[in-house]
Amino acid sequence: MVNEPTAEQRLQILLERINAVDTAAAERSRAYIDTLTKPLGSLGRLEALAIQLSAITGQAAPFVSPPGVAVFAADHGVAVEGVSAFPQEVTAQMVANFAHGGAAINVFARQIGAQVEVIDVGVASPLSLPGVVDAKVRYGTANMVQEDAMSREEALSAISVGADSVGRLAEKGAKSIIVGEMGIANTTASSAMLAAFTQAPVATVVGAGTGINSAQQAHKVAVIEQALHARQADSNDPLDVLRKLGGLEIAAMAGAYLAASAHRLPAIVDGFIATVAALTACRLCPEVRGYLVFGHRSEEPGHSTVLEALQAEPLLALGMRLGEGSGAALAFPLVQAAAAMLKEMATFTQAGVSSNAV
Repeated sequence: MVNEPTAEQRLQILLERINAVDTAAAERSRAYIDTLTKPLGSLGRLEALAIQLSAITGQAAPFVSPPGVAVFAADHGVAVEGVSAFPQEVTAQMVANFAHGGAAINVFARQIGAQVEVIDVGVASPLSLPGVVDAKVRYGTANMVQEDAMSREEALSAISVGADSVGRLAEKGAKSIIVGEMGIANTTASSAMLAAFTQAPVATVVGAGTGINSAQQAHKVAVIEQALHARQADSNDPLDVLRKLGGLEIAAMAGAYLAASAHRLPAIVDGFIATVAALTACRLCPEVRGYLVFGHRSEEPGHSTVLEALQAEPLLALGMRLGEGSGAALAFPLVQAAAAMLKEMATFTQAGVSSNAV
């Protein structure tokens, strides 16, 4: 009988499958784009996006459709500290909404022809909902003010949950991945992780989250500072930061980004929480950065800090702060357009147009 690999071994196997993006394919696409019927550089960042898609896939004409959406749900013990405008039971209620197709991400996913997979990786209550994958690692994290959010083994297991979801979506034909989340108090966990990773002052990375007022925001800052002091996470060890301060859905999202990279699939990154998960994945494996397309700029103040840490500039800025993968789904048509440009746009020679005319 063959023993199943441990979660630690699974992570190592996954990391070994991730290669750097294909720079030769990128250069070929860069040269090809300059032969298309347009002035040089006139499509701006769309050209850079098309080149990145070639680098990710290794293809001259990358396929990005259909996209697959994975939404991970989990609860946070720190919610008992009063850091959110909503009670913890909203997490489970929103998972039911996802399952019934009524959330923003469901609407936007239908618009772009995406399959949505909803995964319970750590909701604090028992769930039995058709269409929701039961991959619960534990019933929510512990309160990080009082103890580590989770064990190392639990963090590793949640990473595996995220990787497995991308594997299923890839098997069903997904050519790009959008990762979303749901979890009351997850902006608190994300802010704590970001402060630990970057040493940024907590007050500069904490925002309104689900809609707290200024007094509640000051309380949230104090709670995070208390947790950072109590946990003493090692900023050079991404798993230590994740297990002490993070969330199960954040771990799963990091695993999804790792798996998307291993499958050479573009991963469209959503807002603040998703980008902190992406930073975690990049700290685990720097090659992941080349596979990430940043969908939108969140209104959460910490998003600018984490984007700067990743040297990233999102495609959209719509004043959003919803999560769920919603902003990434709205950015997908731009990714689709960049791929279509490489496939369908005529060259000067094909169109019989003089390159001197433009």
